Amino acid sequence: MTATTSSPEQYHLKPTPHVPNSDLPVLVYRNVLPKPYEEDSASHFLEANNWEKRGTWGTIKIRHFHPNSHECYGIFRGQSVLLLGEGHSDASGGERISVSAGDVVVLPAGTAHSSVTSTDDYRYVGVYPKGCPRWRNELGIKPIVGQTMREEVEAVSIPDHDPVMGFDGPLPRLWRMRRNKRVGMAKL
Repeated sequence: MTATTSSPEQYHLKPTPHVPNSDLPVLVYRNVLPKPYEEDSASHFLEANNWEKRGTWGTIKIRHFHPNSHECYGIFRGQSVLLLGEGHSDASGGERISVSAGDVVVLPAGTAHSSVTSTDDYRYVGVYPKGCPRWRNELGIKPIVGQTMREEVEAVSIPDHDPVMGFDGPLPRLWRMRRNKRVGMAKL
């Protein structure tokens, strides 16, 4: 994957038997946080774009997803390899990406995520679109039956602001374009 300042890397993940994932791509912005990389500067930078901080974390190896909210990581220390798209009971179907201080990762609702390996100092701030509900964790242990979980994921509204570039950033445009394409295909 390649990215420019205005074009983040995009990762498209298919549903698995245990995780809905999302029709919206995961976005990865490389080396965009202000230097020096610190918790406060990362928080202020991302919150200035209409997202709100709800915590600071390090390595979370438990595979999980949030069906009711989008999530954004502002990585301000260390490095990690993230596993995206696989729930606890999935043996395949995911994507591994390396991230490091300065990077920002945006996970659409329903996207499974965890750290596979991390440096001891790995830390990130977790920010969420303003006004979204508190996240709910699902582990992807049981097979998804029916459409209820997918409908919940698809009902999460697309933020009006990109956490990195604000109102004119690529997230709203990319995600709306993808969702409109899916809706258009469903009408055929």
